[in-house]
Amino acid sequence: MAKRNGAGAMRQKVHFQRRTEKEDEYGNTVEDFQTIFTDAAEFIPLRGGEQVTAARLTGIQPFIVRVHSSTQTRAVGPDWQIVDARSGVVYAITAPPVNTDQKNAYLDIMVTQGKAS
Repeated sequence: MAKRNGAGAMRQKVHFQRRTEKEDEYGNTVEDFQTIFTDAAEFIPLRGGEQVTAARLTGIQPFIVRVHSSTQTRAVGPDWQIVDARSGVVYAITAPPVNTDQKNAYLDIMVTQGKAS
């Protein structure tokens, strides 16, 4: 079972963004990311494993973002992105949220640095 440090470990503030359609000043429909909600999170860098090591060699560091489970966080999918509210760093979600503790208290979301495609 994953080690839990409680809410005190969730020191980062992150924006969850989803792609939405809107019109530009010329009447064209364009897609852009819009913040849907903001939540506290904990960033856990992944270590070990062949894929993680290979990703790090290419300059990509995968992370697990741990958040409290809620109706909003359970709706997050791979087409969303997470933005660190303090630094502005964008993380692409690579896998849907996983309920690792099976108690529905926390969700772990795998991300990599960079915009969602």
